[in-house]
Amino acid sequence: MYINFWYPIVKSEDLGIDTPERAKVLGVNLVAFRDADGKARVLSDTCVHRGASLGGAWSMGSAPRIIDGCVVCPYHGWEFNGDGECANIPSIGYGTKTPPRAKVDSYPVEEKYGIVFAFLGDLSEEERPPLLNVEEYGQEGWHANEILVLEVDYNYERSMENGLDPAHNEFVHPTHGHAGKYRDTYRVREYDTEDHRQGWGFWFNVTMDTPPLPQSDHETAKGGTPWGKEKTERSLIRPGGGTYGPNAMATYITLTPEKMFRQYFFEQPVTENKTRIFFLNMRNFMLDPEKDAAIHARNKIIAKQDIDILLEVTPRLTPMTNTREVMMPADKAILAYRQWLQKFDNNGWRIDTDAFNEKNGIDSAYTIPSPGRKTSGNWVLDTIPLIEGKIDRDQEATA
Repeated sequence: MYINFWYPIVKSEDLGIDTPERAKVLGVNLVAFRDADGKARVLSDTCVHRGASLGGAWSMGSAPRIIDGCVVCPYHGWEFNGDGECANIPSIGYGTKTPPRAKVDSYPVEEKYGIVFAFLGDLSEEERPPLLNVEEYGQEGWHANEILVLEVDYNYERSMENGLDPAHNEFVHPTHGHAGKYRDTYRVREYDTEDHRQGWGFWFNVTMDTPPLPQSDHETAKGGTPWGKEKTERSLIRPGGGTYGPNAMATYITLTPEKMFRQYFFEQPVTENKTRIFFLNMRNFMLDPEKDAAIHARNKIIAKQDIDILLEVTPRLTPMTNTREVMMPADKAILAYRQWLQKFDNNGWRIDTDAFNEKNGIDSAYTIPSPGRKTSGNWVLDTIPLIEGKIDRDQEATA
């Protein structure tokens, strides 16, 4: 897991004006709320007074949780504004100047695509990577499904690599692969990867020969087919994919030059063993919103097929060297992703999860460093431990 990237925190529609929302990302507790202007804010969730959760339960029930744009600690009523500064400490009197150390980390926020994103790291605005741009969003001729959130009990890198894998469709997804019917001709076509011009990730395209979709009584078509009419002949589709940072991925599916799906996956590493995936599906055909439910239903079934496989993958973390796996030419995109992770390792952005798990919540309460730590001192909480230097990864495929 890495600091210094944008992470989804909560769906916009789930963040009201009266109640904060908690989220655990990179193993650290965060709290999201809306300030007096309705702007989404994200703070470290650990109060620097006595360690209470700012977004935790409020025993008084009817007492307000957001006052004058500040989130109120449920333990002693300390009020923290969107910049992480403590505005009021009731025990010394409301309106009394608070000590400089009474502050928590506040993170840059962007609210786009129906998601509240936070930049979890201490890079300045000029240094940090931008949020992945969904160029079709809000454009005429494109329709966005409501954000689908999937919660899975495995590491996000396993999830990312699965999404980049062009060789698993044959065996995991009956509606995508050949279901063993074309053994004499089946193979994954050769493809190349290319780094984005702006950096932070790569892109690839591969052509796939697909069979007809099963008829509507097939389990993957339950809930109705989004196609309107099932395919009856084999055809070529041209899916493309790529990553942006360690946790954002795009998949372009070109059925015909006029019919396209563009899917975006923003992954929230909750811990090293748990992930929440914020899934945005765009399409430029079947634009009637009434088609959304059927497409959601099919996407959920396809996702479950992946989930069932990945829950059984060993080891739970991706190997730190490719010599621990027998890689094939079809795995070129996975190797490209690991090469980018190596660059992030070299930057010293990887979290030391062993050191973190040894002490966090026991005798330490860690926080993710925010940009504010570059401009001011006198902080209370320790920042999450990172692995210094670089981690050597063998990036050579063995085939």
